[in-house]
Amino acid sequence: MDYGLTEEQREIVTLTDRIGREKIKPVREHYDVTEEFPWPIYEEIKRAGLLGVYLPEAYGGTGGNTLEAVLLSEHLSQACPGISLAVTTSAPCAIPILLFGTPEQRTRWLPDLASGDRLGAFSITEPSAGSDATALRCTAKPDGDGYVLNGVKNFCSGGEAADVYVVFASTNPARGARGISAFVVEKGAKGFTFGKKEKKMGIRASPTLELHFQDCRIPKENLLYKEGFGLFVAQASFDFTRPAIAAQAVGLATGVMNETLSYIRMRRQFGQAISSFQAIQHMMADCAIAVESGRALLYATARAMDKGLNPAIAKAIKDDTIVYDEMKSLGVERWSMESAMSKVVCSDAAMKIAVDCVQMCGGIGYMRDFPIEKFMRDAKIMQIYEGTNQIQRNEIAAGMIRLSAQENPS
Repeated sequence: MDYGLTEEQREIVTLTDRIGREKIKPVREHYDVTEEFPWPIYEEIKRAGLLGVYLPEAYGGTGGNTLEAVLLSEHLSQACPGISLAVTTSAPCAIPILLFGTPEQRTRWLPDLASGDRLGAFSITEPSAGSDATALRCTAKPDGDGYVLNGVKNFCSGGEAADVYVVFASTNPARGARGISAFVVEKGAKGFTFGKKEKKMGIRASPTLELHFQDCRIPKENLLYKEGFGLFVAQASFDFTRPAIAAQAVGLATGVMNETLSYIRMRRQFGQAISSFQAIQHMMADCAIAVESGRALLYATARAMDKGLNPAIAKAIKDDTIVYDEMKSLGVERWSMESAMSKVVCSDAAMKIAVDCVQMCGGIGYMRDFPIEKFMRDAKIMQIYEGTNQIQRNEIAAGMIRLSAQENPS
């Protein structure tokens, strides 16, 4: 399918596919088994200049936005979703800084994230606050010219490998959701340590750790946007990061489908290749339909989001203002509903396709020395993180109700 990619976007695809084929596939089993961070792959992608494809040139990026992030995530994930997540984990950190950071904050943190000199991470989840982010207990108490953080965050992708973290904590617990604020915390801050490293079903090349804060002091300049707007920062940022999760899913589905096609064309039963069996052909056709349908929705959503985002970024850089404030002044739509749809459609499809591919490959598909079972283990998390697909359906339904009320007021 021709999706009308620009020359620069096609170059991202070509370069990423080459790295996936030559550098990632030969080592993906190693990193799945050892659960090490894939630093050699990270350095390869850094040298290729791919880590900042979604950030403005003013901050060391290549001037792309959501669609470029989608292409990078999708094509890395065709080779290995775990390594893809590990090396692109800066995006969920950089995007809230881009959208809600002051000009000084953008200049301070984005160039290093764009170049790959520093790795970013995003941390909102806590032991008692998963889908219900309003239940978080981590606090950031205003104190003189800064804040003092106390609490535990968990399930932080990137973990100890990262250098810069966007962290959410309550500056006013009495106000509940309206008391949550967003902060940038740097590794090495006194009182900031790491806890347990999780042992996971899949995406094992991406470390997932607890973050511990004990009387951790950070300067007031590290507050993103305004006190009490943290939940808003998270929700608006998710609009732009969820397409990358959908892209992981599309990439995984494409990767597992290609591996399966190669096998079923060679595997013979009853005197013929099993790819000639109609039952197998119907399953493969359904996989292809689901992949292409999800990709079409994802690319359309990314393009729609970028159409509004690009002018807001340009104006914020020119006028030294905050990008999200410019989005509001320009009347830019948030596309929350479509972003959620992309994640649901693509991740649900990826899970089903991975399971079907194991089935088509038969016994060998269940074996650890064959790549199919790894894709199936990696797929499951895509229905869970960045908001479970049940939460996404809540978002979609709320958007439908809101649109109906606007179009047909009672």
